[in-house]
Amino acid sequence: MTGTKAQRKGMNNQKTVLVRASISFPPDLYQTLGEIAKQKKVSLAWVVREASERYAVDETGKSGNGRKRTGRRTVKLTRRST
Repeated sequence: MTGTKAQRKGMNNQKTVLVRASISFPPDLYQTLGEIAKQKKVSLAWVVREASERYAVDETGKSGNGRKRTGRRTVKLTRRST
């Protein structure tokens, strides 16, 4: 690897920038998402991000980073009436 430690650290920071959001779920949906996360051995946040990206692709044809996603199964998410 070339460059100073500070330069390498700066390169890592450029890869992914995330925005924090607070989201409320109905208890049954929250439980289902938690079960999915446990089954896949990933975090609940990962499950929500993956579902959100799939929804965005389904609605717009492109992922949140502006690239079209291909070769992935698309899951249609629907709104729950309360």
